[in-house]
Amino acid sequence: MKKLTGKLEEKKLKSDVVYQGSFLKVLRDQVELPDGKTGTREYIPHPGAAMIIPITDQGQLVMIKQYRYAVQKTFIEFPAGKIDPGEDTLQTAKRELEEETGLIAKEYKFLTTIHPVIGYSNEKIELYLARGLSATKQRLDHEEFLDVFEIPFNDAMEKMRAGEITDVKTMVGLFWYNQILNAKW
Repeated sequence: MKKLTGKLEEKKLKSDVVYQGSFLKVLRDQVELPDGKTGTREYIPHPGAAMIIPITDQGQLVMIKQYRYAVQKTFIEFPAGKIDPGEDTLQTAKRELEEETGLIAKEYKFLTTIHPVIGYSNEKIELYLARGLSATKQRLDHEEFLDVFEIPFNDAMEKMRAGEITDVKTMVGLFWYNQILNAKW
């Protein structure tokens, strides 16, 4: 086993934009490695996102089904979306809950931050629990199509165990909520 030196950070020497689209950008950086040599790192910068675990007064989870083009599959997920410029993550959580589900909440509780794709992006997702839900108007983005549904927590956990829920942010959210329900966190 290789002995760790304690110095693991890499220093950016040069950065180039490899691709620039309407949302995604790919960067290629030349870096100085911990041993003094140089290497190349390619990654996708991301503005960050917020995900909401909405809980009805009856204890049901509010989830969505959404087709994800990159994987060519419909996924079961919690509502989520990217942070808009100048927005904090709680504002994002509130906006996305209303836009995607047509619900607002009286109470939001921050749970944790996750980094879902550390190998190629700096994306972080802030997870929130939302309670005290009431109906308002759903306001989907013009290219957004999804179904909203309620599901008992145990049924959602069974769908995850059976491989029907594979979205990582949603899986992390279910595990966190399980710990909250069992008064472990």
